[in-house]
Amino acid sequence: MRRRIANLVAAAILLSACDSLRGSPPAPTPGSFGDFAIELRARGIEIENVISGDPGCNDVTLAPMAIAFRASGLDQAGPVQLRIYLFGDDDAYSRRRADVDTCVQTWATDPATFEFVDASPFVLAGQGPWAADFTSNLRAAVTNAAGD
Repeated sequence: MRRRIANLVAAAILLSACDSLRGSPPAPTPGSFGDFAIELRARGIEIENVISGDPGCNDVTLAPMAIAFRASGLDQAGPVQLRIYLFGDDDAYSRRRADVDTCVQTWATDPATFEFVDASPFVLAGQGPWAADFTSNLRAAVTNAAGD
């Protein structure tokens, strides 16, 4: 009986390995804000005051895609207010990216130092300047969470 179970397990493993070799690996897909938050923490960036549905402006159509939060850590001198706009796919990102720019104009305190991280279908925005290590880790976290 044990031998039969072992043979069945071995066959199942072999079949799943063969099946994965036949086709290309699944395409990466965007994660959730939870995935993004885990990625940030793993990179030494702490977040707090998370507010879902806060686009930073009166555009209620952006609210479902927007999450506001404060981030700190690494070489960033103090916490910064950030917003991430999580569009569902590249098409939605392409259609709505200009709306993010319009919205940001209402909450940016200094447009010359305002910063964006784009990794379709996500846009991260916040008042800068951001420190170098903080910026590179934000960029990597957004890129990974976006599935790029």
